[in-house]
Amino acid sequence: MELESRVRQAVARLRQGQLEGGASPQEFWVPVAVSARHIHLSQEDVERLFGAGQTLHPIRELLPGQYACEETVTLVGPRGTFAGVRVLGPARGQTQVEISSSDGFVLGLHPPVRLSGNVEGTPGVAVVGPSGAIRLADGVIAAKRHIHITPDEAAAWSLVDGQNVHVEVVGGERPLTLGQVVVRVHQTYRLELHLDTDEANAAGLKTGDLGRVPEAKPAGGG
Repeated sequence: MELESRVRQAVARLRQGQLEGGASPQEFWVPVAVSARHIHLSQEDVERLFGAGQTLHPIRELLPGQYACEETVTLVGPRGTFAGVRVLGPARGQTQVEISSSDGFVLGLHPPVRLSGNVEGTPGVAVVGPSGAIRLADGVIAAKRHIHITPDEAAAWSLVDGQNVHVEVVGGERPLTLGQVVVRVHQTYRLELHLDTDEANAAGLKTGDLGRVPEAKPAGGG
């Protein structure tokens, strides 16, 4: 609950115009959500790993309708393993594993940078649960960094779904600019910049920190 609380507090500060240093209302800031390695499972694979008829048990909301689950699995690669990998719900149509590039070195894999759902030609991995194991032929990616935003917020800041933007991280000890950040627009989203642990560590970021999007301009504001 602490990580979710940090993001909600950051969003509240943004909407109230209470950023440190008095940011201009002409600037668009987005709170960071750091995403550790995790797995999305199909219902078929839920039952293979956790037992026939089993369903996922939510413990924390991540986005509206999406949540971290009580269940965890072990990933087994050609070189190493990761235990305690969190399952995210709800169950999807296809199982997908999201890890960082550094995680890939440990497992002995080379995950390509992809948006969620784009798994064609990606490496596979073995997944072990308490009631069984599966071997994925593909489905392992390093998630492409992206911003989740609602349609109303996107329209208010002249952003469109699929647009690539920059995010400037200037408040910490390791300031940098992140390029090729994809804008993802949906009515169920909450405003967040999703980064993996490699990206967050490179910029000295934690969940709840803020980044500025220079391409975003108030609609009708010139």
